[in-house]
Amino acid sequence: MDETFHLTPLDVRRYDFGKALRGYDPERVEQFREQVADELERLTRLAQDFEQKAKGFHEQLRAFRERDKALNDALVSAQQLRAEIRESSEREAALIIREAQAESERHADLARHEIRKLEQQLGELERARRSHLTQLRVMAERHLAEITAAENAPDIEYPSRALSAAALDGVAGRTAGAR
Repeated sequence: MDETFHLTPLDVRRYDFGKALRGYDPERVEQFREQVADELERLTRLAQDFEQKAKGFHEQLRAFRERDKALNDALVSAQQLRAEIRESSEREAALIIREAQAESERHADLARHEIRKLEQQLGELERARRSHLTQLRVMAERHLAEITAAENAPDIEYPSRALSAAALDGVAGRTAGAR
């Protein structure tokens, strides 16, 4: 379509065909002009509607493209964030594992130290038990030797229990004078 030539409904209605002797039926020409003008108006309105719809569609397309770009940006950001979180989590997990290993090693060292101390204490207690048993054995053997010696000793005669009062007084007097 040539863009320089625009025919409007008003142009059709105002166009003057001029009069000739043998021309077209003016009434039919006028009727046709009216129909062409009406059709041009309808087509103009339809074109304007289409233009409005096209503008709306272009606006929607622009909005959809902006949303698409925003969604893509958000997706990229989410993927980057996920990767960063994963890396951070892996670093944190590795740190926790290292700390737990160090802590368990420290506890194992403490446990080994405690075991050595307990083994030393157990050794000391075992030596003390042996020493005590040795002392008991020596004491028991000494008491046994005394018992055996007492059994082998000659019988001693003991004075009667009813000592005379005079004999007791004499012993008491000798003891007092010696002081």
